[in-house]
Amino acid sequence: MEKTTEIEAAVLRRLLQHLDERKDVQNIELMNLAGFCRNCLAKWMVSAAEAQGEALTYEQARERIYGMPYEQWKQLYQKDASAEQLARFEQRKD
Repeated sequence: MEKTTEIEAAVLRRLLQHLDERKDVQNIELMNLAGFCRNCLAKWMVSAAEAQGEALTYEQARERIYGMPYEQWKQLYQKDASAEQLARFEQRKD
């Protein structure tokens, strides 16, 4: 496929748009259901940048993923995880 990179980039942009539209979905829920979250996407972005010889900090990547500084997103949208969510997360780690 000739335009693989462009298609993959468009898919990532759509995923980020979807996550932005679903700020009610918490990272712990994503981790428990899918094994990755917004922070994982930021880590993957940092790794991909490094592989291309580009400098990108984790905080810069998180700002791209969240659409704002992470601390601001946390204050506006992050809720405390329930005991059940935390227990499920710990079970997944084993």
